Amino acid sequence: MNIQLAPDALQKLARMGDATLYEPAGDSPQAEKLALENRPIPDPELLPCITHVATPHGPKPVMKSMMTTACEKNCYYCPFRAGRDQMRRYTLTPDEMAGAFDTLQRAGVADGIFLSSGIVKNGVIAQDRILDTIEIIRRKYAYRGYIHLKIMPGAEYDQIRRAMLLADRVSINLEGPTQDRLAALAPRKDFQGDLLVRLGWIAAIRRELKAEDPRRKVASTVTQFVVGAVGDTDLELLSLSHRLYGQMGLARAYYSGFNPVKNTPFENLPPTEPLRERRLYQASFLLRDYAWDVEDLPFEGAGNLRLDTDPKKAWADLHLLDAPVDVMRAERETLLRVPGIGPKGADAILRARRSGRLRDITSLRRIGVEASRAAPYILLDGRRPPRQLPLF
Repeated sequence: MNIQLAPDALQKLARMGDATLYEPAGDSPQAEKLALENRPIPDPELLPCITHVATPHGPKPVMKSMMTTACEKNCYYCPFRAGRDQMRRYTLTPDEMAGAFDTLQRAGVADGIFLSSGIVKNGVIAQDRILDTIEIIRRKYAYRGYIHLKIMPGAEYDQIRRAMLLADRVSINLEGPTQDRLAALAPRKDFQGDLLVRLGWIAAIRRELKAEDPRRKVASTVTQFVVGAVGDTDLELLSLSHRLYGQMGLARAYYSGFNPVKNTPFENLPPTEPLRERRLYQASFLLRDYAWDVEDLPFEGAGNLRLDTDPKKAWADLHLLDAPVDVMRAERETLLRVPGIGPKGADAILRARRSGRLRDITSLRRIGVEASRAAPYILLDGRRPPRQLPLF
């Protein structure tokens, strides 16, 4: 691999390492994090900032980095928090960062950039440095590919509008689901004033841009929560996520399980069970894609989801085992309640019903339904399909 970068930029990128390890850049956050944690690194001086990401434009090798690892915020869980003197801080200028990305992009190493930053002085200055970098990448280097930008706490309305015109995706991390939870995680951040207001601005700007040109592709929006460090419940996290999907056009919520970092106030807290992340994502997709309400989700007494089974199956075990769904008669929304039937499967069933009858499990498999998962909860041709009994 023959890649020439300015020595200072190369060293800074390499020393930042996995600066954005827990900042998802694409649509498969758990796979993204796992790939970063377990990947082989053939060139340890260069590739820590590159990860393969599922983007809205398909899978891509994306450069994930920060303008600076210095930060004035003192978030209790964060490796870059103010006062964590054990780590060295690195800063790249907009020209350095843009030039580094252009070199990697032309070499075929990167085809996309996720850019964040620590905050020094204030969020407006940090946001300007991010935007200046992307302006250089878009204008000087004529890059037209995938860009995901972080919106800084305190960023101005016009900065956010500029970011949405430059990027394919923007994100602002709420971190906690309520003001009290955020205060326990990040005492120098204002949940309403710094964060939620800006999500509202993003939604308003999206409407403005679409009104100006309905054919324009406008940047999607995501947010991220830190899960499990300060007593947050799944009910809190999913209730806010549901509101953001409906009211602010959020493309998705990320749920990043807490992992303790040495020399931070939370270094002795236990890590969050990875399976909790998975259950939150499954429930979040039911809210976003399956027309579920928060009240439909099977929370336990403490306001959390069961870890031993996915939430759709947990609901179906309670409601459908004794009242199975007739596949030939049920409406789409009802079909989506059945494990093994997703949006594509429900649409395939509706199409198949117009031309004939679905009489057996084989006919469901042919149209792409996970028939073995669906079988305990459905009627076919008015009868329960036969089920294979367990061997033991």
